Amino acid sequence: MCIRDSVTGCQAIIPAVRRVLDGWRAASHPVVHTLEAHLPDLSDCPASKLCGPRAPRDGWRIGQVKHASMGRAMIRGEPGSETAPELTPVAGERVVYKPGKGAFFGTELDKELQGMGVCGVTTEVCVQSTLREANDRGYECLLLADCTASYFPEFKESTLQMVASQGGLVGWVSDSTSLLAALRESSSVEVAEGLDKV
Repeated sequence: MCIRDSVTGCQAIIPAVRRVLDGWRAASHPVVHTLEAHLPDLSDCPASKLCGPRAPRDGWRIGQVKHASMGRAMIRGEPGSETAPELTPVAGERVVYKPGKGAFFGTELDKELQGMGVCGVTTEVCVQSTLREANDRGYECLLLADCTASYFPEFKESTLQMVASQGGLVGWVSDSTSLLAALRESSSVEVAEGLDKV
């Protein structure tokens, strides 16, 4: 669930992410999903996200019910606080619930990752935070431009440029078509070789 009214712009990446998931699964590579969702008692939610100056207005905050058909916003297990149905984890895939923007803070993601990828929303917040955290931990990072989205297209483009700047300061940027072609050509996890870098 997003705190924003409409997620239509972010839903545009679902087909590309689904193709990557299908290709990754077909190659028998492990998948770990991350989801920003809090414990029901909000004990893992920083106060600044609940009521600080950047918190959404009352009625739209984490833990509140925004629409009668939805559960409490961004709470684990509540309706609307799950992965898009088209991207639902399958048996054997882990879901790491994250209390922050980056997927490493307050989680055991570092223990889960070995040659894995990141797709998602929003490019300039959660995805970029996770890439930077991964880079700081020594991971080689690849961002698939068609598997990430933002509510603001210009923010996405700026983030893609920042990630790839200075010869890949944070990582490389490519697309799902290139990754899937590399997966078909290679049985190893080292799929970054041969990708068209943007």
